[in-house]
Amino acid sequence: MKYYIIAGEASGDLHGSNLIKALREKDDKANIRCWGGDLMKAAGGNLVKHYKEMAFMGFLEVIGNINQIFKNIDFCKQDISKFKPDVIVFIDYSGFNLRIASWAKKNHFRTNYYISPQIWASREGRINKIKRDIDAMHVILPFEKEFYEKKHNFPVNFVGHPLIDAIGDIPRTADHTFRKENGLDPDQPIIALLPGSRKQEVEKMLKLMLSATTTFPDYQFVIAGAPSLDLDFYKPFIKSSQVSLVSNKTYDLLSLSRAALVTSGTATLETALFKIPQVVCYRANWISYQIAKRIITLKFISLVNLIMDKEVVKELIQGDLNHKNIVDELGKILEGPDREKQLQAYNELQKKLGGKGASEKAASLIVKNAEQAH
Repeated sequence: MKYYIIAGEASGDLHGSNLIKALREKDDKANIRCWGGDLMKAAGGNLVKHYKEMAFMGFLEVIGNINQIFKNIDFCKQDISKFKPDVIVFIDYSGFNLRIASWAKKNHFRTNYYISPQIWASREGRINKIKRDIDAMHVILPFEKEFYEKKHNFPVNFVGHPLIDAIGDIPRTADHTFRKENGLDPDQPIIALLPGSRKQEVEKMLKLMLSATTTFPDYQFVIAGAPSLDLDFYKPFIKSSQVSLVSNKTYDLLSLSRAALVTSGTATLETALFKIPQVVCYRANWISYQIAKRIITLKFISLVNLIMDKEVVKELIQGDLNHKNIVDELGKILEGPDREKQLQAYNELQKKLGGKGASEKAASLIVKNAEQAH
């Protein structure tokens, strides 16, 4: 059968790649065309467009690139029409994907959504589009099933979180080998810095994160470089001998770290699943933040706290993200009771996420749904 998968970010590329592997196991004749990244291509997808060409962040950035966004939407519709898939699978990336879903439904394509748009966080009215345009929804967070089914009378499938599989499947590099290969101090403990994957957010986050280096001279700070950004972009930030860059090896880095400063997003959950105490950091430009504050209705911004429905990790947002707070909160999780409390909560978090097999469960449901088209 023919599958058309659309992901628009690095995390979507990761989950899309594992979904592609699972689809190919379930359907040995699977013909998969996709929007995503290098991982989806390596897994066997025929890559149409890379997410690097699509990663626009924040309200102002989207407005500034609106012409390119509409060109991408038109091209996607044309490409789907030529390919004629049995099912289209949308992975997160709701601004783009819900537009394509509306068109796809009108043109009689089967539509599956894997990794729900975060309508529980903002613009809940999008539920009407989802009900109208999506044939099957496969969710990865435990509270999403209750949100959709009890609050909105829309049946969904909870498949568990694909990060559990992704983290479990990747082989780890030994500590001494990793340090040697990446020019790191062989003895100093590591504080990982995860400033995000988009230029705009990295520029905002990294300077603030690096302000903590002088307060912790006994640690080495290592930046997790995003695959979407090249070395030249990071060079201005690596001025101290206490700061290093390791690109495209975030999981290896996390597995060997003492603590982490993490930009809000999927990385907060990844860090928790590696059992690494963290401080969550987030700052947007002022206008984008003011708009977001008025439409986002959540108590927390990190997935860890949202899933646990309580503050497990400290969130430093906008004005609270400053040198003093970063230093204070980082100090608390390097040693002492706050560190132990976080680590204990991570064990409970993992149980809530539903165990292994998310990609396999989602693939089975997608194949079944595609078969219904015949």
